[in-house]
Amino acid sequence: MASSPVSATVVPVLDPDLGRSVFDRLHEIGFDGRGMTRPSYSEGENLAHGVFETVAREHGLEVRRDWAANLFVTLPGRNRDLPVVMTGSHADTVPCGGNFDGAAGAVAGLLVLCAWARAGYQPERDATLIVTRAEESVWFPLSYLGSRTAFGLLDATALATPRSDDGVSLRDHMLACGAQPDLCGRATVLQPARIDCFVELHIEQGPVLIEADVPVGIVTGICGSTRYRSVVIHGQYAHSGATPRRFRSDAVMAGASMMMALETAWKQVEAEGEEMTLTFGVCQTDPAQANFAAVPGRLELVIDIRSRDENLLERMNALVIEQARRAEAEYNVTVDLGPRTRSTPAIMDAVLQADAKKIACALDIPAISMPSGAGHDAATFAGQGIPTEMLFVRNANGSHNPDESMEFPDFLNGVQVLEHLLRQRASRG
Repeated sequence: MASSPVSATVVPVLDPDLGRSVFDRLHEIGFDGRGMTRPSYSEGENLAHGVFETVAREHGLEVRRDWAANLFVTLPGRNRDLPVVMTGSHADTVPCGGNFDGAAGAVAGLLVLCAWARAGYQPERDATLIVTRAEESVWFPLSYLGSRTAFGLLDATALATPRSDDGVSLRDHMLACGAQPDLCGRATVLQPARIDCFVELHIEQGPVLIEADVPVGIVTGICGSTRYRSVVIHGQYAHSGATPRRFRSDAVMAGASMMMALETAWKQVEAEGEEMTLTFGVCQTDPAQANFAAVPGRLELVIDIRSRDENLLERMNALVIEQARRAEAEYNVTVDLGPRTRSTPAIMDAVLQADAKKIACALDIPAISMPSGAGHDAATFAGQGIPTEMLFVRNANGSHNPDESMEFPDFLNGVQVLEHLLRQRASRG
């Protein structure tokens, strides 16, 4: 029989000082002088994983790594044949990011398992924290790389993918970090039928909880994406004063036309009550050749479209291609969109959502339901048919920047909801 949301024979107590200590150690590892930089499959990511392993071993928890060097920390249950309750997140960062994106979820799961171990609480089934590798696809253009490797979903051809900062292959970076890329496709991996649920805590990366003045969000779904990470528009450099418009092949104007057309489509989508986001995070000319007095002959840009509606993503992708062809004809340029990458939207489990709401209410922690515009490892678990939920923690100043600002009391509120939700699931025989 399932326990009530907040009742148990043993009541574990979270250790706030341990949480602060782990965040401090992660900051020391990743600080680049302005923000946090821990590339995927790097020495910094290795050291961060080492922090979690050290604390776990100090609390008598089981520790193992899989072929891709994802870290698993487990508190054994009474019946180890039952499907495991899982939580976790990642420890890598974007360049010059913040100290809480990803790390908050991994620290939260660690605090829960350490509290259970200190209290002598043994659940009916195993409870496992996974600290994934390489969630931030800015380093390798592969969504949810760590969690996909954990399920054996990575194609071996992806091992040749170069990391964006140094051009070294994923295979070589994995080897340097102690992983075993030669086992790709042959190693023992997670089996969905052996997982009862997955719950990931994460900072909110937008302003919704701040605006609502609420510390915790209960996530309803995770957006999928369609992305072009290496668009290049080829025009013709020419003198800015001596070249009339009809003779120009202006790469910047072609790019601007594409971007404005897509922006107009986004406004129309919103007017019709649909949800999506559109971002051009990079838009640049060639600094070695572009200048004040030249018609630009080359433009590089990226296109990032996100939505929980797979059909809308496909419609927008078709529009990207259509607008590229129109810009070519109108501006006498060539648009090379490059490869498309994508991720699939994920719906969170209705039962877990309802349980999280009940727990938050019982603990007198204000919480609201909300979607996730960003992608997360939880989407991989949901995509494998595993009951999945995410909990957001209020965070000022957005994310993917050094100014992330999660208040520690808000974090502890989120961890309390996580702890009760995991304990409720783990106590079932």
